[in-house]
Amino acid sequence: MAVGFIGTGTMGVPIARHLLRAGHALRVFDLAPGATQSLVDAGAQKAESIGSLARSSRTLFLSLPGPTEIRAVVDAVLPAMSADTLIIDLSTNSVDCARTLATRVAGQGGEFIDAPVSGGVVGAERGTLSVMVGATQAGFDRAKPLIESFAKAVIHVGEAGSGTLAKLVNNQIFLCASVLIQEGFVLGAKAGMDAQTLKAILDVSSAGLYTRKADFVLSRDFDKAVFKLGIAAKDVGVALESAASLGVDMPMTSAAHAIYRDAVEHGFGAEVFSATLKVLEGRADVAVARLEPKP
Repeated sequence: MAVGFIGTGTMGVPIARHLLRAGHALRVFDLAPGATQSLVDAGAQKAESIGSLARSSRTLFLSLPGPTEIRAVVDAVLPAMSADTLIIDLSTNSVDCARTLATRVAGQGGEFIDAPVSGGVVGAERGTLSVMVGATQAGFDRAKPLIESFAKAVIHVGEAGSGTLAKLVNNQIFLCASVLIQEGFVLGAKAGMDAQTLKAILDVSSAGLYTRKADFVLSRDFDKAVFKLGIAAKDVGVALESAASLGVDMPMTSAAHAIYRDAVEHGFGAEVFSATLKVLEGRADVAVARLEPKP
């Protein structure tokens, strides 16, 4: 049977293309008209519905925006899937949602594994993603050869939900730390300090552990197709949702999330995640000089 792929957006298309190149018969589905066309042109078959895709695929990949969409797709898959179906969710989900869906799918004889990816669009295109997998050992063993067609690292984290948790912690630290770095450089700019001089000082000081990559979040390349701010805001929100469900307080993450939400409200959602800089600059009425990104 074919491998199914649901969600052929920015990340889904390059990932699915690697599955095709690896020789897998692929059936694809997306709600957006035309989203699957490049894959069809490359040899995939377009499915007319999620149900028809589930009936013809023992393995289903999902690459979707978040928990709401993931739940809706699994709701559509469950009545149509065979008992041995493996659902591999590459999306950034919530821990509760991943665990709940794993239980539901297992109740019908299949397995839902959370396998979120890290590496962005560039990693997806190059086939060098890192994938964190929450699954049974049997599910991991079955999924790993497929995932290896588009990943350089496939890590079995543990039971259902553990892959999702690892991804959320990764994104939480990465995205929230970038706001903290930007705050420091906005403070320096307001005091009249040159950004390049400040970075040179920080790089050889105790803050250097965090600021050596500051050029990445201070490049002012807001249209760069790396990680859209709207998705970043969603991911930080999902991390907070998962933390609340586990009884964990994350005050710094909450503060950073407020900056991301403000940036979305200002219309920066389609820009790169580091466009949070414009919100911080606006509040301080100052602009930080562009730092040249390192190669």
